[in-house]
Amino acid sequence: MNTIRQGSMLTISISNEWANITVEELFLTIWKLPKKLLHRWRMDRLVTLDGKLIDWRVPMTSGSRLSVPFFQPGPFGADPVYPAPSILYEDDHMIIANKPAGMKTHPNSDNETNTLLNGVCYHVSLLGDTLPVRHIHRLDEGTSGAVLFAKHEAAYAVFSRLLEEKTIYRTYFAVVDGVMKRNSGIINQPIGKDRHHPTRRRVSPTGQKAVTHYKRIAVHNGYSLLECRLETGRTHQIRVHLASLGYPIAGDSLYGGSNSFDYPLLHAAKLTVPNPFTNDCLTAESPVPIILKKLFPQIK
Repeated sequence: MNTIRQGSMLTISISNEWANITVEELFLTIWKLPKKLLHRWRMDRLVTLDGKLIDWRVPMTSGSRLSVPFFQPGPFGADPVYPAPSILYEDDHMIIANKPAGMKTHPNSDNETNTLLNGVCYHVSLLGDTLPVRHIHRLDEGTSGAVLFAKHEAAYAVFSRLLEEKTIYRTYFAVVDGVMKRNSGIINQPIGKDRHHPTRRRVSPTGQKAVTHYKRIAVHNGYSLLECRLETGRTHQIRVHLASLGYPIAGDSLYGGSNSFDYPLLHAAKLTVPNPFTNDCLTAESPVPIILKKLFPQIK
Protein backbone atom coordinates (compact mmCIF):
# COMPACT_ATOMS: atom_id res chain seq x y z
CA MET A 1 0.00 0.00 0.00
CA ASN A 2 1.40 3.39 -1.01
CA THR A 3 1.30 6.12 1.64
CA ILE A 4 2.83 9.58 1.94
CA ARG A 5 3.04 11.60 5.13
CA GLN A 6 2.85 15.38 4.92
CA GLY A 7 2.74 17.20 8.25
CA SER A 8 -0.24 15.96 10.25
CA MET A 9 -1.76 14.09 7.30
CA LEU A 10 -1.19 10.61 5.90
CA THR A 11 -2.28 10.20 2.30
CA ILE A 12 -3.22 6.63 1.35
CA SER A 13 -3.56 5.39 -2.21
CA ILE A 14 -6.75 3.31 -2.16
CA SER A 15 -6.10 -0.29 -3.23
CA ASN A 16 -8.51 -2.63 -5.01
CA GLU A 17 -9.35 -4.21 -1.64
CA TRP A 18 -10.73 -0.91 -0.35
CA ALA A 19 -12.30 0.25 -3.60
CA ASN A 20 -16.10 0.61 -3.65
CA ILE A 21 -16.36 0.99 0.12
CA THR A 22 -17.09 4.33 1.75
CA VAL A 23 -14.79 6.37 3.97
CA GLU A 24 -17.29 5.80 6.75
CA GLU A 25 -17.08 2.01 6.30
CA LEU A 26 -13.29 2.13 6.33
CA PHE A 27 -13.21 4.16 9.56
CA LEU A 28 -16.04 2.39 11.42
CA THR A 29 -16.07 -1.19 10.11
CA ILE A 30 -12.50 -1.97 9.05
CA TRP A 31 -10.42 0.24 11.35
CA LYS A 32 -13.14 0.49 14.05
CA LEU A 33 -12.02 3.93 15.16
CA PRO A 34 -13.62 5.62 18.18
CA LYS A 35 -16.74 7.62 17.28
CA LYS A 36 -15.55 10.55 19.38
CA LEU A 37 -12.36 10.82 17.28
CA LEU A 38 -14.30 10.53 14.01
CA HIS A 39 -16.73 13.21 15.14
CA ARG A 40 -13.81 15.57 15.72
CA TRP A 41 -12.35 14.83 12.28
CA ARG A 42 -15.74 15.37 10.66
CA MET A 43 -16.49 18.64 12.49
CA ASP A 44 -13.02 20.02 11.73
CA ARG A 45 -13.36 18.96 8.06
CA LEU A 46 -9.96 17.27 8.12
CA VAL A 47 -10.52 14.22 5.87
CA THR A 48 -10.20 14.67 2.09
CA LEU A 49 -10.31 12.43 -0.97
CA ASP A 50 -8.19 13.51 -3.93
CA GLY A 51 -7.72 16.84 -2.19
CA LYS A 52 -11.45 17.56 -1.80
CA LEU A 53 -13.93 17.41 1.05
CA ILE A 54 -16.42 14.63 0.36
CA ASP A 55 -19.47 12.91 1.73
CA TRP A 56 -18.11 10.05 3.84
CA ARG A 57 -20.94 7.82 2.55
CA VAL A 58 -19.81 7.96 -1.10
CA PRO A 59 -17.83 4.87 -2.29
CA MET A 60 -14.13 5.34 -3.00
CA THR A 61 -12.43 4.19 -6.20
CA SER A 62 -9.17 2.34 -6.73
CA GLY A 63 -6.28 4.77 -7.02
CA SER A 64 -8.04 7.56 -5.14
CA ARG A 65 -5.92 9.33 -2.51
CA LEU A 66 -7.45 9.49 0.95
CA SER A 67 -5.87 11.97 3.39
CA VAL A 68 -6.36 11.21 7.09
CA PRO A 69 -5.28 13.52 9.98
CA PHE A 70 -3.51 10.83 12.02
CA PHE A 71 -0.64 12.99 13.21
CA GLN A 72 -2.39 15.75 15.12
CA PRO A 73 0.12 17.21 17.58
CA GLY A 74 -0.39 16.22 21.20
CA PRO A 75 1.58 15.79 24.40
CA PHE A 76 3.99 12.87 24.54
CA GLY A 77 3.06 10.01 26.84
CA ALA A 78 6.22 10.87 28.81
CA ASP A 79 9.00 13.46 28.67
CA PRO A 80 11.47 12.72 25.86
CA VAL A 81 14.72 11.69 27.56
CA TYR A 82 18.00 10.53 26.00
CA PRO A 83 18.98 7.86 25.02
CA ALA A 84 16.71 6.37 22.39
CA PRO A 85 16.18 2.60 22.74
CA SER A 86 16.87 -0.06 20.16
CA ILE A 87 13.97 -0.01 17.69
CA LEU A 88 12.93 -3.43 16.38
CA TYR A 89 10.27 -2.12 13.98
CA GLU A 90 8.67 1.20 13.07
CA ASP A 91 6.12 2.52 10.60
CA ASP A 92 3.72 5.47 10.52
CA HIS A 93 1.48 3.92 13.17
CA MET A 94 3.59 1.89 15.59
CA ILE A 95 6.98 1.42 17.17
CA ILE A 96 8.22 -1.86 18.62
CA ALA A 97 11.12 -1.12 20.96
CA ASN A 98 13.51 -3.44 22.79
CA LYS A 99 13.42 -3.11 26.59
CA PRO A 100 16.45 -4.16 28.62
CA ALA A 101 15.98 -5.99 31.93
CA GLY A 102 15.97 -3.59 34.86
CA MET A 103 14.18 -0.75 33.04
CA LYS A 104 10.54 0.19 33.60
CA THR A 105 8.19 0.30 30.62
CA HIS A 106 6.75 3.67 31.63
CA PRO A 107 7.11 6.18 34.48
CA ASN A 108 4.90 5.86 37.53
CA SER A 109 5.66 9.37 38.83
CA ASP A 110 6.76 12.75 37.46
CA ASN A 111 10.34 12.33 38.62
CA GLU A 112 10.87 9.00 36.80
CA THR A 113 12.52 9.54 33.43
CA ASN A 114 14.72 6.48 32.85
CA THR A 115 11.98 4.36 31.28
CA LEU A 116 11.43 2.83 27.87
CA LEU A 117 8.57 5.23 27.11
CA ASN A 118 10.84 8.23 27.82
CA GLY A 119 13.38 6.85 25.36
CA VAL A 120 10.77 6.10 22.69
CA CYS A 121 9.39 9.64 22.97
CA TYR A 122 12.94 10.96 22.61
CA HIS A 123 13.35 8.85 19.46
CA VAL A 124 10.16 10.35 17.99
CA SER A 125 11.19 13.88 19.00
CA LEU A 126 14.37 13.57 16.91
CA LEU A 127 12.15 13.72 13.81
CA GLY A 128 10.65 16.99 15.03
CA ASP A 129 7.33 15.41 15.98
CA THR A 130 5.22 16.04 19.07
CA LEU A 131 2.82 13.10 19.10
CA PRO A 132 0.78 11.33 21.81
CA VAL A 133 3.05 8.27 21.82
CA ARG A 134 1.78 5.64 24.31
CA HIS A 135 2.54 2.04 25.23
CA ILE A 136 -0.02 -0.63 24.28
CA HIS A 137 1.17 -3.17 26.86
CA ARG A 138 3.91 -3.34 29.45
CA LEU A 139 6.64 -5.65 30.68
CA ASP A 140 7.70 -6.08 34.29
CA GLU A 141 10.82 -4.14 35.23
CA GLY A 142 12.98 -7.28 35.26
CA THR A 143 11.62 -8.62 31.96
CA SER A 144 13.43 -7.82 28.72
CA GLY A 145 12.19 -7.78 25.15
CA ALA A 146 9.71 -6.35 22.65
CA VAL A 147 7.15 -3.69 23.62
CA LEU A 148 4.54 -2.15 21.30
CA PHE A 149 3.89 1.62 21.20
CA ALA A 150 1.26 3.58 19.24
CA LYS A 151 2.36 6.76 17.47
CA HIS A 152 -1.03 8.49 17.28
CA GLU A 153 -4.47 8.49 18.88
CA ALA A 154 -6.18 6.29 16.29
CA ALA A 155 -3.37 3.72 16.48
CA TYR A 156 -3.63 3.60 20.27
CA ALA A 157 -7.37 2.82 20.06
CA VAL A 158 -6.92 0.16 17.35
CA PHE A 159 -3.93 -1.70 18.84
CA SER A 160 -5.43 -1.61 22.34
CA ARG A 161 -8.57 -3.24 20.94
CA LEU A 162 -6.56 -5.88 19.07
CA LEU A 163 -4.74 -6.73 22.30
CA GLU A 164 -8.09 -7.19 24.05
CA GLU A 165 -9.32 -9.34 21.16
CA LYS A 166 -6.19 -11.54 21.49
CA THR A 167 -5.06 -11.01 17.91
CA ILE A 168 -1.69 -9.60 18.98
CA TYR A 169 0.52 -12.59 19.80
CA ARG A 170 3.29 -12.42 22.40
CA THR A 171 5.91 -15.14 22.73
CA TYR A 172 8.35 -15.33 25.64
CA PHE A 173 11.41 -17.31 26.67
CA ALA A 174 11.38 -18.29 30.35
CA VAL A 175 14.18 -20.03 32.24
CA VAL A 176 12.76 -22.03 35.15
CA ASP A 177 14.37 -23.83 38.04
CA GLY A 178 14.33 -27.61 37.64
CA VAL A 179 13.82 -30.04 34.81
CA MET A 180 10.37 -29.56 33.29
CA LYS A 181 8.99 -33.08 32.76
CA ARG A 182 6.27 -32.26 30.23
CA ASN A 183 7.14 -31.27 26.69
CA SER A 184 4.24 -28.82 26.46
CA GLY A 185 1.02 -27.80 28.11
CA ILE A 186 -1.65 -25.17 28.68
CA ILE A 187 -2.12 -23.45 32.05
CA ASN A 188 -5.69 -22.23 32.37
CA GLN A 189 -5.85 -20.81 35.88
CA PRO A 190 -7.41 -17.49 36.95
CA ILE A 191 -5.10 -14.97 38.59
CA GLY A 192 -5.96 -12.53 41.36
CA LYS A 193 -4.23 -10.32 43.92
CA ASP A 194 -2.53 -11.82 46.95
CA ARG A 195 -4.15 -10.10 49.94
CA HIS A 196 -1.10 -10.89 52.06
CA HIS A 197 1.36 -9.06 49.78
CA PRO A 198 1.03 -5.65 48.04
CA THR A 199 2.59 -6.65 44.70
CA ARG A 200 2.23 -10.43 44.43
CA ARG A 201 -0.42 -12.19 42.40
CA ARG A 202 -1.66 -15.76 42.87
CA VAL A 203 -3.79 -18.42 41.24
CA SER A 204 -7.28 -17.79 42.62
CA PRO A 205 -10.72 -19.15 41.70
CA THR A 206 -12.09 -15.62 42.04
CA GLY A 207 -9.37 -14.05 39.87
CA GLN A 208 -9.36 -13.02 36.21
CA LYS A 209 -9.18 -15.57 33.41
CA ALA A 210 -5.56 -16.29 32.46
CA VAL A 211 -4.25 -18.75 29.85
CA THR A 212 -0.59 -19.53 29.13
CA HIS A 213 0.71 -22.02 26.54
CA TYR A 214 4.18 -23.40 27.16
CA LYS A 215 6.66 -25.66 25.36
CA ARG A 216 9.95 -27.04 26.65
CA ILE A 217 12.81 -25.98 24.37
CA ALA A 218 15.91 -27.18 26.23
CA VAL A 219 17.23 -28.48 29.57
CA HIS A 220 20.71 -27.70 30.88
CA ASN A 221 22.44 -27.73 34.28
CA GLY A 222 19.22 -28.00 36.27
CA TYR A 223 17.35 -25.30 34.36
CA SER A 224 14.67 -25.61 31.69
CA LEU A 225 14.13 -23.17 28.85
CA LEU A 226 10.45 -22.74 27.96
CA GLU A 227 8.71 -20.93 25.15
CA CYS A 228 5.50 -19.37 26.45
CA ARG A 229 2.64 -17.78 24.52
CA LEU A 230 0.04 -15.61 26.21
CA GLU A 231 -3.65 -15.69 25.41
CA THR A 232 -4.31 -13.14 28.16
CA GLY A 233 -2.13 -10.47 29.71
CA ARG A 234 -2.57 -10.54 33.48
CA THR A 235 -0.01 -8.95 35.77
CA HIS A 236 2.88 -11.41 36.40
CA GLN A 237 0.94 -14.05 34.45
CA ILE A 238 3.82 -16.26 33.28
CA ARG A 239 5.61 -15.90 36.61
CA VAL A 240 2.51 -16.92 38.60
CA HIS A 241 1.48 -19.75 36.27
CA LEU A 242 4.90 -21.42 36.11
CA ALA A 243 5.41 -21.08 39.87
CA SER A 244 2.02 -22.74 40.38
CA LEU A 245 3.36 -25.81 38.52
CA GLY A 246 6.39 -25.95 40.82
CA TYR A 247 8.77 -24.43 38.26
CA PRO A 248 9.37 -20.80 39.28
CA ILE A 249 11.35 -18.59 36.95
CA ALA A 250 15.04 -18.50 37.84
CA GLY A 251 15.89 -15.26 39.62
CA ASP A 252 12.26 -14.57 40.53
CA SER A 253 12.49 -14.33 44.32
CA LEU A 254 8.94 -12.95 44.54
CA TYR A 255 7.56 -16.32 43.42
CA GLY A 256 10.09 -18.69 44.92
CA GLY A 257 12.72 -18.73 42.18
CA SER A 258 16.43 -19.20 42.84
CA ASN A 259 18.43 -16.08 43.68
CA SER A 260 21.34 -16.78 41.32
CA PHE A 261 20.34 -13.92 38.98
CA ASP A 262 19.60 -10.21 39.43
CA TYR A 263 16.26 -10.41 37.59
CA PRO A 264 13.75 -13.09 36.63
CA LEU A 265 14.99 -14.73 33.43
CA LEU A 266 11.96 -13.86 31.34
CA HIS A 267 12.31 -12.41 27.84
CA ALA A 268 9.62 -11.16 25.43
CA ALA A 269 11.13 -12.74 22.34
CA LYS A 270 8.54 -12.15 19.62
CA LEU A 271 5.59 -9.87 18.95
CA THR A 272 3.16 -10.45 16.08
CA VAL A 273 0.86 -7.53 15.30
CA PRO A 274 -1.88 -7.24 12.64
CA ASN A 275 -1.99 -3.70 11.24
CA PRO A 276 -5.43 -2.73 9.88
CA PHE A 277 -4.06 0.62 8.66
CA THR A 278 -1.73 -1.10 6.19
CA ASN A 279 -3.79 -4.28 5.77
CA ASP A 280 -0.91 -6.57 6.70
CA CYS A 281 0.66 -8.38 9.66
CA LEU A 282 4.21 -8.10 10.98
CA THR A 283 6.42 -9.99 13.40
CA ALA A 284 9.28 -8.38 15.33
CA GLU A 285 11.84 -10.46 17.20
CA SER A 286 13.99 -9.28 20.10
CA PRO A 287 17.60 -10.54 20.27
CA VAL A 288 18.10 -13.33 22.80
CA PRO A 289 19.88 -11.93 25.91
CA ILE A 290 23.47 -13.02 26.48
CA ILE A 291 22.61 -14.67 29.81
CA LEU A 292 20.17 -17.04 28.06
CA LYS A 293 22.77 -17.93 25.44
CA LYS A 294 25.29 -18.72 28.18
CA LEU A 295 22.83 -21.00 29.99
CA PHE A 296 21.65 -22.69 26.79
CA PRO A 297 24.44 -22.59 24.17
CA GLN A 298 22.19 -24.36 21.64
CA ILE A 299 19.88 -21.33 21.20
CA LYS A 300 20.76 -18.52 18.79
